[in-house]
Amino acid sequence: MQDGILKRKENTVYFENKEGRKILPINKINSIFAYGNLSFSSGVVSYLSKEGIPIHFFNYYGFYEGSMYPRETLVSGDLVISQAEHYIDSEKRLYLARSFIEGACGNILKNLRYYARNKEDIQGAIEGYIASIESELCNLENAKSVPSMMRTEGKIRELYYKALDEIFPEDYRIIKRTRRPPENKMNTLISFGNSLVYSTTLSEIYNTQLNPTISYLHEPFERRFSLSLDISEIFKPVLVDRIIFKLVNKNMLDDSCFRGEIGNMLLSEKGKKIFLKEYDEKLKTTIKHKGLNRSVSYKRLIRLELYKLSKHILGAEEYKPLVMWW
Repeated sequence: MQDGILKRKENTVYFENKEGRKILPINKINSIFAYGNLSFSSGVVSYLSKEGIPIHFFNYYGFYEGSMYPRETLVSGDLVISQAEHYIDSEKRLYLARSFIEGACGNILKNLRYYARNKEDIQGAIEGYIASIESELCNLENAKSVPSMMRTEGKIRELYYKALDEIFPEDYRIIKRTRRPPENKMNTLISFGNSLVYSTTLSEIYNTQLNPTISYLHEPFERRFSLSLDISEIFKPVLVDRIIFKLVNKNMLDDSCFRGEIGNMLLSEKGKKIFLKEYDEKLKTTIKHKGLNRSVSYKRLIRLELYKLSKHILGAEEYKPLVMWW
C-alpha cells in the first residue's frame, strides 16, 4: 500500500521507505501487489523473475495497470498448440466459452439461493430473479457465436445486480454497473475486487503450462492476459461477491472507507486495507474438496481449475467448470 523501493542484497529483497526497511520472505511469497509507487532495480527484477514472482501494479485509483510477468519456465509446446487449436476451432471454442459462463452463473445462482433461504421478506423477489436467470441460461445452449453468448451473460449479470439491489441496504445498491470511474459504493467494491481476482488468476496461470494470452470467452488482444479474464468469471461470485456480502452485512465499512462523491467514487486507503485483508484471508480459507477428499484453499481452487482446463485442451478429460457445492 505504501510508496517505497525494492532493493536486493545478495539473496535478500528489502522494501524500504521513510518508515524503515522490511525484509520480504521471497520463499513464502507467491506474488506482489503494488498499490503504492514502487521503484526497483534490475537486480531485484532479475531475482524475482528467477524465483517466479510476478508484480501486479495498480494505479492511484486501485485499478489494475499491468504486471511484471517473469519469464515462463513451465513451457509446453504441445499445450500451446492445443490451446490455439481450441481457439481456432469454433466448436471447441464455443464449448469452453459456454462452460465459463455456466460456471459463473452457477455460482451466481448459489449466492442468490442462499439469500432466498435466509431473507423471508425478499424471498419471492429473489426467486423471481433466479427463475429469470435460469431462463436466460437456457438460451446459452442455442448460441452460435461468442458475441451472442456474451450478450446472454450480460443479461444474466444485469438480473443478478438487480437481485442484489433487493438484498443490500440503499447505500450499497448498484443501480447500474459502472466502471471507470465507479459511480457509487457498490460499483467501487465490485471493480476493486474484480481487479484482485484478475491478477490473482494471472499469478496462478504462471504456475501452469497454459499461455495467458490465448482465451475463449474474451477475445485475445495485444497487451492483455485474456485467459485470466475467462477464468476470473467463475471466481468473481465465489470470492469478490461473498467478500462484499460480508463487509456490508457486518457493517465493516463506513463513509471514511470511500472518497469522492456519487458519480465518481473510489475506495480510500482505509477501505482498500479492509478489503485486501478480507481478500487475503478468503484466499487462505480452506474447504473440503469433493473430488480430492482433502482440504484445499480458495486460492488452490483457481489452480485446480486451470489444471482441469489443461487436461481438457490436451484431450485427457472433459472440462466442467467449478460450481460451489458448499
